[in-house]
Amino acid sequence: MSKYLAYSFLYDDAGDLKCDFELFTDEIASMIGMLCSLLDDKDRAADPYLAEDLSGINELMYHINPSLRTRVMVSAEELEWLRVKTAQLEEAAREGLPKGRGLAFFVPQGCAQAAYSHLIRCKCKILVRLLSRYRQQGNAVDEILFDFTNLYAGYFYALALWLNKIHGVEERVFISRVY
Repeated sequence: MSKYLAYSFLYDDAGDLKCDFELFTDEIASMIGMLCSLLDDKDRAADPYLAEDLSGINELMYHINPSLRTRVMVSAEELEWLRVKTAQLEEAAREGLPKGRGLAFFVPQGCAQAAYSHLIRCKCKILVRLLSRYRQQGNAVDEILFDFTNLYAGYFYALALWLNKIHGVEERVFISRVY
């Protein structure tokens, strides 16, 4: 073991996904921080609270981080806050987009902020999958963790669409050849 240990659980058993979960939440939090640094004057003018909201969302990710190893430290009230923020973004993004059931799926592209938001969305879905694998190994996972991580994916999808909208980027609907 290295005397310059970066994180005390890095050498845990490979089958134990707790460290992987912690590293992945750390990566997502770092990406959210990067997205905050990409916000420009247009983004801040369209929503003066966006940077503050992202900071709060980032902190929640770090509160989720130790949940598998210790205990869950996020609340139903915080989940509701994120649900409301997501619903507001979806409503703002939906205006002017093709009608249908919820938000259509669009090709993940656009302005740098939206493209980065799509990357975070994808990472959040992988985090949900990691939680699912952990549960499939016979471990208990509080449902609120699934709610948060799934909602994170929805939030960052809606955010990407909204960012493209305020930057004047037209969305391109993705039509699957399979589904």
